[in-house]
Amino acid sequence: MAEYLKRGKTVGERAADDAKVRATVEGILADIETRGDQAVRDLSEKFDKYAPESFRLNEQEIEAAISKVSPRDLEDIQFAQAQIRRFAEAQRASMVDIEVETLPGVILGHKNIPVQSVGCYVPGGKFPMVAAAHMSVLTASVAGVPRIVASAPPQNGEPHPAIVAAMHMGGAHEIYVLGGVQAVGAMALGTETIDPVDMLVGPGNAFVAEAKRQLFGRVGIDLFAGPTETLVVADDTVDAELCATDLLGQAEHGYDSPAVLVTNSRRLAEDTMAEIDRLLTILPTASTASVSWRDYGEVILCDSYDDMLKTANDIASEHVQIMTDRDDWFLENMTSYGALFLGPRTNVSYGDKVIGTNHTLPTKKAGRYTGGLWVGKFLKTHTYQKVLSDEASSMIGEYCSRLCILEGFAGHAEQANVRVRRYGGRNVPYAGAAD
Repeated sequence: MAEYLKRGKTVGERAADDAKVRATVEGILADIETRGDQAVRDLSEKFDKYAPESFRLNEQEIEAAISKVSPRDLEDIQFAQAQIRRFAEAQRASMVDIEVETLPGVILGHKNIPVQSVGCYVPGGKFPMVAAAHMSVLTASVAGVPRIVASAPPQNGEPHPAIVAAMHMGGAHEIYVLGGVQAVGAMALGTETIDPVDMLVGPGNAFVAEAKRQLFGRVGIDLFAGPTETLVVADDTVDAELCATDLLGQAEHGYDSPAVLVTNSRRLAEDTMAEIDRLLTILPTASTASVSWRDYGEVILCDSYDDMLKTANDIASEHVQIMTDRDDWFLENMTSYGALFLGPRTNVSYGDKVIGTNHTLPTKKAGRYTGGLWVGKFLKTHTYQKVLSDEASSMIGEYCSRLCILEGFAGHAEQANVRVRRYGGRNVPYAGAAD
């Protein structure tokens, strides 16, 4: 039985917040669709105080931005991209085209074909999320996407040098300095100067996530990757400092970032809440993290490990940090989450920035039905078939004809019958004809 020692906003309060976001995004997207470039320019000037002659960077502007990045920072970006590329390449190698002969003369197969154009959104907001460029742009590049468009908001009225460097080094073909809904809207809908893409990927705030939701269908999306979520599942094998640090390390993302502790130790729960209060007096990002913890932080006390597992699966958090005496048991039994971080030696920040797994992950319980962004999200698996012999076509045709008539599809049945007549030499009557 789970006991809440601390609760965040109620479901109703969160739904009300979502409704406000939804209405705002609807208006912005309609404006972009109607007025194109002018709407994008007006929105950028309104929200980012940025309206250059062109939002797309040319080669000279890209080189100028990269020249502002220190050699150490460039080296660190290269190291992170090497780890992400290595894992993405291993994932790509696991996805093979197949072709099998299921019956004599019947060949079935599938091909993995890259999405032809992708828009990669890299959040800026309070923090320039350089790592988001690796996760989307570089992974799309490994998948073989032929047109990769990347966009990020300006910082202090100009392109953020490290983000531009990461986009360029990751393999972006077009780089735009645009943020928020106007960026994803322009990439998805297209304007006079921006050709539309086939798919949108990347994390973002609540407005970006809602824009992707509303645009889904007109374009593909990776998943619903909204404000970050973290869940720490811990027992008394770890201490409050680790738990509190891991919770606040994600709560600093924004004012609406859920951070939840699930534990079977009352002592750890109470100590962690006290430690969070202490850390918030010294954390440089406490002005953000404290609001997120106040409104979205939760502490849940469980009776048993089974109860902890059930609670964690019900929450289906984006990030799940497991620190118990049975981490592998959780790995074997967890079914709903974005990514797992197993044991005290790892943490969500490793996954966010450098270790090699992708940090664009499902939020708002989407982990119940999808995993995170990976190279396979940029690949479409398309099937094909071919029949090599008259005998095979005639034999399959007889089965097909009967099954079509069973469903009342005379036209479908005749597709089969004409081949039975032609390749099997049998005088099969026209589908639906009287006996």
